[in-house]
Amino acid sequence: MKLLPPPLVLILLIGMAGLRWFLPGAILLTPPLNWLGLLPLALGALLLLQGAGLFRRIGTNIKTFNEPGTLVTDGPFRLTRNPMYLGFLLVLLGAAILLGALTPFAGPLVFALASQLVYIPFEEAALRAKFGEAYEAYARRVRRWI
Repeated sequence: MKLLPPPLVLILLIGMAGLRWFLPGAILLTPPLNWLGLLPLALGALLLLQGAGLFRRIGTNIKTFNEPGTLVTDGPFRLTRNPMYLGFLLVLLGAAILLGALTPFAGPLVFALASQLVYIPFEEAALRAKFGEAYEAYARRVRRWI
């Protein structure tokens, strides 16, 4: 069984909180500066909701390791090929800023690496196999992240 992004994010959030309380390292931000983390957290949540809502309206698969149903290129997918991964990353980054210590920043780093090395390559290969030149043209037009 492969670990999907939402459970990974939940595990990382729990781990980040644990690191903050038990092994914080340097304290980087204290109130009220750490509240700036609400901005990337809210933006990330918005990207997640927009992307998931679009997939639901279209009726296409949202699970990373299942076969893609439709090549989605509108909504937030006009600006980034991976708005939901970007959304998760922003949520984790916002949480790390809110926690204010150095060690919780390991969470966004782990997610970025998992996305870049596992999730996105898997999805891109599946999209290339299913949609061919239509996906290639989209990939040339829209950046992977931002």
